[in-house]
Amino acid sequence: MDVADYRRIADRLAEEILSGRLEAGQRLPPQRVFARRRRIAVSTAGRVYGELVRRGLVVGEVGRGTFVRASPVPSGRALAEAATTATVNLELNYPTVEGQEELLAEGLAPLLRPGALGEATRTVPAAGTPEARAAAAGLLAGPGWRPAPERLLFAGNARQAVAGLLAALVRPGGRVGVEALTYPLVKDIAERIGRTLVPLATDEEGLRPDAVAAAHRAAPLSAVYCQPTLHNPTSATMGDARRRALAEVVREADLPVVEDRVWSFLHEGGVPLAAYAPERVHVVDGLSKRVAPGLTVGFLVVPEGRAEPAERALRAGGWTAGRFALEAGTRWIRDGTVERLAGRKRADAARRQRLVAEHLGAFTVRADPGAYYAWWELPAPWRADTFTAAAAAQGVAVTPGPAFAVGPGGAPDAVRLGLASVPVPVLGRALRTLRDVARATP
Repeated sequence: MDVADYRRIADRLAEEILSGRLEAGQRLPPQRVFARRRRIAVSTAGRVYGELVRRGLVVGEVGRGTFVRASPVPSGRALAEAATTATVNLELNYPTVEGQEELLAEGLAPLLRPGALGEATRTVPAAGTPEARAAAAGLLAGPGWRPAPERLLFAGNARQAVAGLLAALVRPGGRVGVEALTYPLVKDIAERIGRTLVPLATDEEGLRPDAVAAAHRAAPLSAVYCQPTLHNPTSATMGDARRRALAEVVREADLPVVEDRVWSFLHEGGVPLAAYAPERVHVVDGLSKRVAPGLTVGFLVVPEGRAEPAERALRAGGWTAGRFALEAGTRWIRDGTVERLAGRKRADAARRQRLVAEHLGAFTVRADPGAYYAWWELPAPWRADTFTAAAAAQGVAVTPGPAFAVGPGGAPDAVRLGLASVPVPVLGRALRTLRDVARATP
């Protein structure tokens, strides 16, 4: 959604406020509820609410919600209107690198021959093909861990893989432990399939094992979803000791785990959590970040003997991989295209992180030197909603911290910056703009 679209929604709400249909002191619905009703992204709902704050029509209160103001702030005190509606979108985060299209075209050419194309347009089960399983197992293998090909399943993308596993592992209404800040689409998935997310405490290494144990004692969990490597949005990565401790906790509690490794290709050398508890941990990965968002495959590595429930869930949800995408992905893995692209993207992410350090080094920013995102803890008195609106007014879209928060009271005054989707010179200019916004008075 572009700037004009979210402002149109804000315009309609502003009209209701100014006409009195929304009365002074009335509480607006929570952003997630508003987003669901309007069929928009939660981050877009945050921008709508931020725009209303910017106009002085509503006020947000931590822990209570967003309320219509008793009287609007005079227009002269509101933030200035944007000089342009052209938005640099740092919400999206799909990396592309120079030469990517040529590499993909070269690997795809043999698949377009009549004989191969006919095979590639047939249906395929969740278990894929022997060639796809062998290729994916080799791609995902790393120090200390190599999945057996027979434990591989395939989804249309990694999000569908997560949805399939949560549907297979957790009954409707069941409780899933997640980091207190988690990938927003996991919140959407849980809501749509009727699973309840339970926020778990984290630290600089990510999910805390004692938090998992305490939550499970308080009310039994059905599963845990976590991102041990390059957690999105904070970039936290667990050390080996933390992974061993977490593996021991889930083993003692007999808890299944969904380990999301979609961004792990940027962090070479880390041993997956699955290596420490292979009988407990289900791994999710995919090609969208490594290759391209529009033609992708999600990978599932399931513990031995646990494939059937996941296969059923993938079929029931319509989440299995398309044959053409699976064949293309397999060829790109086998001819080295995927690893070449991954290497270029690691270098590209490091270059972009140097820009973050250069322009935002004076602020509190959490970011791994090799990640494609940064978590900016805003300086006082900025709040996430007002900063998001102020940034949008200057033509830069960012994701407000509450979009990642699970449960009440966990919304930080922070924003996530997606670094991957805009050209490097544009990113540099956007970071300078955000720096100047942060230095100004809200």
